[in-house]
Amino acid sequence: MNYRLNSAQPYALGLFRIVTGLLFTCHGVSKLFGVLGGETTDPISWPGGIASLIELVCGVLVMIGLGTRAASFLASGSMAYAYFSVHQSMGLWPIENSGESAAMYCWAFLLLTFTGSGAFGLDRLIGRGDSTAAADKSDRTEADLTPA
Repeated sequence: MNYRLNSAQPYALGLFRIVTGLLFTCHGVSKLFGVLGGETTDPISWPGGIASLIELVCGVLVMIGLGTRAASFLASGSMAYAYFSVHQSMGLWPIENSGESAAMYCWAFLLLTFTGSGAFGLDRLIGRGDSTAAADKSDRTEADLTPA
C-alpha cells in the first residue's frame, strides 16, 4: 500500500498545487475586479492592493507550476503578514480571529516552497523542476554531497 501511495505522490502534490493556486487566484481576482462577491481594491494601495496583486500573480504561477517555489515563498510570506497584521489583533487563535484561511494558505504555500510543483507543472516541461534536480544529484559523488 505504501508503494502505491508513494508512487502517486507527485500527482497528488500536483493536484494540491493546482487547487491551492486556483483558490488563491480567486481571492486576487475578487479583490482586484470586484467579481465573485468581492469589492474592488486599488492595486497600488498598501497593504490590500499589493496583497491582491500577490494573490493574483502568485496564484496563477503556482496553479500552472511555473516558478512554484519562489511564488509559493512570496505567497506564504504574504499570508503570514496578513495573519499577524490583520487577524492576530482580534484574538489568539485563528478560529476566534477569522484567520483560518490566512493561516492555511501560509502553511500550504510553505509546504509547496519545500516540495516543489509535483506533477503537471510547467517547471518540469522547461527543465527547471524537481526531476532535473534529482538527476543532477544522482550524478554527484558522496564527497560532493557532504557539507563542508
